[in-house]
Amino acid sequence: QVQLIESGGGLVQPGGSLTLSCTAFTHTSTPYTYALGWFRQAPGKKREFVASIWWSGPAGYFADAVKGRFDITRDNAKNTVTLEMNNVKPDDTGVYYCAAGGDITQDPAYWGQGTQVTVSS
Repeated sequence: QVQLIESGGGLVQPGGSLTLSCTAFTHTSTPYTYALGWFRQAPGKKREFVASIWWSGPAGYFADAVKGRFDITRDNAKNTVTLEMNNVKPDDTGVYYCAAGGDITQDPAYWGQGTQVTVSS
């Protein structure tokens, strides 16, 4: 069983930056080896893939909507994954969910509870 806890959400102005973090809580002392990623869901819309990174890293995979603006990193020793959001737009608004394992870009095995990101002036 894996518990994913997100943090770092909040209100940010268009063009600004925001960093989200996720920590994977397990019952092992070894680094978490599942692929990690992020999804988001805007009000009234389906949940969509944002970014992912493999256990071995280091490069991330990104949805077209965020390419060139977002970055994803992970620290296996700390069981954390970070989403750095730059030059944000109002369309980036939504609940951001940390995800792990499974088909990481389409059907992850584990989900966090989500953290709200609001891009507004």
